[in-house]
Amino acid sequence: MMNIVILGGSYAGIAAAHQLLKQPAKTGELKVTLVTPNTHFYWNIAAPRGLLPGQIADEQLFQSIADGFKQYSPDKFELVLASAESLDVNAKKVVATSPSEGSKTITYDVLILATGSSMKGAVPLKGLSSTEATRNALRELQSLVENSKTIVIAGAGVTGCEVAGELGYEYRKQKEIILLSSGPGVLESSPASVSKLAVKELTNLGVHVKLQEKVAASSQLPDGRHELTLSGGDKLITDMYIPTFGLTPNTSYLSATFLDNNGFVVVDDYLQVKGAGPVWAIGDVSAMEGSQYLPANRQASHAVKNIILSMSGKPLLAYKAWPFSMGLQIGKQAGTGHLGSWKIPSFLVVFMRKTLFIERFAPTVNGSLF
Repeated sequence: MMNIVILGGSYAGIAAAHQLLKQPAKTGELKVTLVTPNTHFYWNIAAPRGLLPGQIADEQLFQSIADGFKQYSPDKFELVLASAESLDVNAKKVVATSPSEGSKTITYDVLILATGSSMKGAVPLKGLSSTEATRNALRELQSLVENSKTIVIAGAGVTGCEVAGELGYEYRKQKEIILLSSGPGVLESSPASVSKLAVKELTNLGVHVKLQEKVAASSQLPDGRHELTLSGGDKLITDMYIPTFGLTPNTSYLSATFLDNNGFVVVDDYLQVKGAGPVWAIGDVSAMEGSQYLPANRQASHAVKNIILSMSGKPLLAYKAWPFSMGLQIGKQAGTGHLGSWKIPSFLVVFMRKTLFIERFAPTVNGSLF
C-alpha cells in the first residue's frame, strides 16, 4: 500500500487529501495521513469580516476536519494532530510533535508539503498554532473592535485593504479607521488603476489612508492603547492596532536547502520539491505562485494528478501558473482586482465575492466539492 503523508490541513492540504482518497481503485491501494495541529479547518477568506462582532457565525469560520473525513475507513485515512518539526528526505521520515503526545516519527512513500503561511503577530487573519489559539484570538479581536474608537491597520496589501474596508463599511460614523501603506499607493504590484480605485473606495467609507508611512515601532501603554511611531517620525495613539504585513511561509521544519531567500519551498515545473525525491509542495508554502485560494486549489489538483501518474510510471505534466491576479472586496458594496494587467470590473468582483465563498466551505471540508 502506498503511504501518502500530507503536512498541513488548510486549503491545499485538505483538497489534496480528498482528491487522493477519491481516486479509483485501479490506481492502486493508498493510505493518506494528514498531519495538522488544527482540529478544525479555518475559512480565513472570511476572516476580515469575521474580525467584526456578530458578522459571521462560528460554524461559517470553523468546521471539524475529522468530521469532514469520517466517510473514509481507518485503513485509508488517518488524522494526526501535530506540527511538523523536522524532515529527513533520505530516510523518508517526518518528526511531528503535539502538546499531548510529544514527538512522533511518521514514514512516507510520498510526501505533500501544504503547511501554509502565517502573519506577523497573533492576528487571526491566518490560522495560528492551533484551532483553539485561532478561535481565542478571533474572539479577543472582536471584543477590541467593538470597544475601540480608533483602529490602525498597518499594511495595505489585499488583507489590509479588506480589513479596512470591512471596518469602514460597518463603523464609518462611529470609529476612526486609519490604513497605513508603506508605498505611494495601496495593493503593491497591482496596476495603478486598481490601486487608485481601492484608495477611492476606502476613502468613501471614511477610512483615512496614509501613504508612504509604516510602523517603525509600537508599544502598548498602561491603559491598553498602543503608541505607534511611524517611519516619518510622527506618533499615533490608537485603541487598536492590526498589523497585516509580514506574511511568512510555515517552513521552519525544512532545511534551507529546499527554500528560496524568502523561506518558500522551491519546486520544479511539476510541483515537486527540488532535490527531495517524492516530495511535493503546494499552496502558500510553495514559491510557485502567490498565497491565494484559487492557486492553492489548482496546485492541489495538479499535484494529485502527477502523483497518480508517477504511481503508474507515466510522464508527469508541467504545471502552468496563471498570470498574477487578485480580487478583493472593499466593504460589502465595492471591490477591485485584476488578472495580469487586465482590471476586473468592480461589479464583477463584488458579485464573485459577495458570499466570501462560504458556500464552498462545507463541501471543501467534507470533500463533496472535489
